[in-house]
Amino acid sequence: MVVRRVVPNVHTNAVHESREFYGLLGFEEVMDHGWIMTLASPAAPQAQVSFMTHDETAPVAPDLSIEVDDVDAAYAAIRESGAEIVYPLQDEKWGVRRFFVRDPNGQVVNVLGHR
Repeated sequence: MVVRRVVPNVHTNAVHESREFYGLLGFEEVMDHGWIMTLASPAAPQAQVSFMTHDETAPVAPDLSIEVDDVDAAYAAIRESGAEIVYPLQDEKWGVRRFFVRDPNGQVVNVLGHR
């Protein structure tokens, strides 16, 4: 399995203010669904940070997102490990397949792949 990117998810009600602030550091908006906005560095597009008010379909907002090349294999490995699945494997309407798992530190991790 290959990790493609790791994105911290900042929970906030100041999404647009965050865009302006992080824009001062060179970040540009690459996605905005209204409830989540992602900024990236134009020079290093894998350097990203997301700001979210809530999660559109899951019961909690994740603390971290990890994109992998095979989300089904990741899901199988996580289930086999006995880790707590917070949100089961789903195909989302915005083009990702994902699940949430709680890590040993109590953080909720969104593991995803693009369809």
